[in-house]
Amino acid sequence: MSLIINALYRDEAGFIVSAELVLVSTIAVLAMIVGLSEVALNVNNELEDVGSAYGKMSQAYQYYGLEGHNACFSGSSWYEVIDFCDEDNNIVPNNDFLGERI
Repeated sequence: MSLIINALYRDEAGFIVSAELVLVSTIAVLAMIVGLSEVALNVNNELEDVGSAYGKMSQAYQYYGLEGHNACFSGSSWYEVIDFCDEDNNIVPNNDFLGERI
């Protein structure tokens, strides 16, 4: 029994392969973290663009009245004023790092 334990203790056949797997998996995890942070930044930028597009839509309307043959109908209108935050790129992060925004 001690011969088998000593033989297993001295066996180094899989050491190189496992060290390479640890190195490759570490590099892959770091690349995924960087990639996912860039995806999150770009998703936030696109959602801000969608929000700005909704804010830029004008909801103003106007129609004129009708008149004729002893009857009349008055028109109506409503004009939208610009809101406080209706500007492009108005959502900025609290910690605005120069390398994170273009």
